[in-house]
Amino acid sequence: MIVIISCKDKSQETKNKGVQHRNEVQSDKKSADPKPDLVEEKNETLEILLPKEYRDFGKENDVNGLTNKWLDLYQKNGKYYVGKADYTISRGYSECSGDSTRIINSKNMSLLLIGNSRLAQGEIETVKLVKNKIWPKEKLKFGFGHKEYTLRAEGKVLSSEKVHTDNGEELYQNVKDYKLYLSANNSSETLFLEEESFNDTFVELLFIGDIDRDGKPDFIFGANRDYEEERVILYLSSQAKKGKLIKKAAEIAIQFDC
Repeated sequence: MIVIISCKDKSQETKNKGVQHRNEVQSDKKSADPKPDLVEEKNETLEILLPKEYRDFGKENDVNGLTNKWLDLYQKNGKYYVGKADYTISRGYSECSGDSTRIINSKNMSLLLIGNSRLAQGEIETVKLVKNKIWPKEKLKFGFGHKEYTLRAEGKVLSSEKVHTDNGEELYQNVKDYKLYLSANNSSETLFLEEESFNDTFVELLFIGDIDRDGKPDFIFGANRDYEEERVILYLSSQAKKGKLIKKAAEIAIQFDC
């Protein structure tokens, strides 16, 4: 009996060791699985507004989400800052559409109001813009940190003409299938903006600077698709996927058609 029990215990012990070994193998295999993309995990769903007039749609209005927790990207004495939004909201009426409106009146020279954000406040590093339109087959190069960045445009030009603006005579081109790329030094290009067509409008570069303070440039573009629309897009480098330079973080489009 003693011998039989001893053998049984020894057999059970051997079985348990085998089970334990399999568990260890499974555990090692699990730990070897690729880690989730940390860049994707830290992405924020931002909201942006312009200090403009917004139409009511029933009880809905884009301004309803604006609170005293929002931040303001504004210009002061030639420099740009991120700080607490300082604004008032007034009521209005659109004779064009017959809608009641709400108007954001900012006390700063605001470029964007930013909500649902953990951006640090204070002065931010910026790039002086030498041009604000990048037509097909054109490039815009600029330095930031220790890298040289290039914005390159593609598209089909349907027609070209000279137009008079507040800044003097400028080139205007009717473009379709527009694409805008960004590259740094000799890295591969990131395609980040595409527009199939424009109706008397074009893409305009509004801002380059380190809004999220990661040492890389962020961008704000005006991308009106129609002359009765004001559309602005914010691109942040900190939200870029692996192998990319920037990603669209937020967009706002204001319609003022009749």
